[in-house]
Amino acid sequence: MDYIVETMDNLIHQTAFFNLTWGNYLMIFVACFFLYLAIRKGYEPLLLVPISFGMLLVNLFPDIMASPETTANGIGGLLHYFYLLDEWAILPSLIFLGVGAMTDFGPLIANPISFLLGAAAQFGIFFAYLSAILLGFNDKAAAAISIIGGADGPTSIFLAGMLGQGDLMGPIAVAAYSYMSLVPIIQPPIMRLLTTKEERSIKMEQLRPVSKLEKILFPIVVTIVVVLILPTTAPLVGMLMLGNLFRESGVVKQLTETASNALMYIVVIILGTSVGATTSAEAFLNFQTLKIVALGLIAFAVGTASGVLFGKLLCKITGGKINPLIGSAGVSAVPMAARVSQKVGAEEDPTNFLLMHAMGPNVAGVIGTAVAAGVFMAIFGVG
Repeated sequence: MDYIVETMDNLIHQTAFFNLTWGNYLMIFVACFFLYLAIRKGYEPLLLVPISFGMLLVNLFPDIMASPETTANGIGGLLHYFYLLDEWAILPSLIFLGVGAMTDFGPLIANPISFLLGAAAQFGIFFAYLSAILLGFNDKAAAAISIIGGADGPTSIFLAGMLGQGDLMGPIAVAAYSYMSLVPIIQPPIMRLLTTKEERSIKMEQLRPVSKLEKILFPIVVTIVVVLILPTTAPLVGMLMLGNLFRESGVVKQLTETASNALMYIVVIILGTSVGATTSAEAFLNFQTLKIVALGLIAFAVGTASGVLFGKLLCKITGGKINPLIGSAGVSAVPMAARVSQKVGAEEDPTNFLLMHAMGPNVAGVIGTAVAAGVFMAIFGVG
């Protein structure tokens, strides 16, 4: 009888009810809320579902992220090994390969001024960098945090790892991916505040056709120019342009399909779940994390605003030929930010089609964020 009682007592005390803190329950609630946004509202479900479920798992069973050094049998938790691929910059680079294979750079090639709009939206990154230093973060931590302003999760993870900010990688990655998912909520109020009804109603001229030769040369030329100037961008820019070359060359259809579908989705599952699993209550519920999340939101808002304001400037210079709304797409959330530009423009005039025009700054923003990361790495002598 004593054996049965002792066995039952051990089993009961092994349940999560006896091991979780109030913080774990709070994070479980947050995970369920994010799942609601992803499933019910459709906010970037490909990202938010695995991230949210990783958050749920680690707060129900923290040992799923345990490193081998902390376990009795010397075997780490499943998601610990997934997370190592984030720290080693393998998964972010593979994400860029998939993004390149899925992306049409034609709108950017057809309208090179999109590069300027994409660059303007990166102002949020440098604003966040200075703000983070003022809030007490060291220079490398500030640089890693600042990339959240580009709404680029893979680059945020990549830079945090390269700058040795592994302790901050979880909050940084979750903030970056969360803001990517919440683009449809965060951006529209800023866009409407900074533009007039007349500006939002501007119809842009149809983009010129882009030749196959131009599309093939673009990834090659960009890789050569950018990597010559900033060699440290090779893992991200190189993989982005390799994926795009797969797409545009037309001779490696199998590689294009693999990179943009099977490989991309496998990597998203592993990266998203492992990123979500960094949000244990012990690691996430602290004042430093709150500062990172706040800085990320400010940086993202500033990036959106700077893109729109630069779009207004170009609108004036070109005599009203550029709709300022496409400047907001200069953040790197592809293609969600471009869709938001289209949606806000269509609210004023349902016949206005801005999506392809917004894709130019959108993909330019991806390149711009990678370049910004390369600049930080060059400043700190990391490569």
